[in-house]
Amino acid sequence: MIEQETRIDSLHKVDRKRRCFQIREILKNSKYGMTAREISKVLKFPERNYVAPRLTEMKSRGEVEVIGKDFDYETCRWVAVYKLKEEVEI
Repeated sequence: MIEQETRIDSLHKVDRKRRCFQIREILKNSKYGMTAREISKVLKFPERNYVAPRLTEMKSRGEVEVIGKDFDYETCRWVAVYKLKEEVEI
């Protein structure tokens, strides 16, 4: 119960529309796409979890697409590379 309450509190504190706008603007200027961590670094956020949930939402709405994968040296894992879909108009 407490975990659900804190999760809901956090959700309400995030300006999701603004964060998605920021991500869109960064991806517009990206020639080859970017990972969640790369986007986070451009936005000067301390970790990728500031943008990863928004990328998931944007992908489900068809705004971004996964175009490949790249190796993340911080986690030693392969991660998704996102690119803004060309046909999206907002």
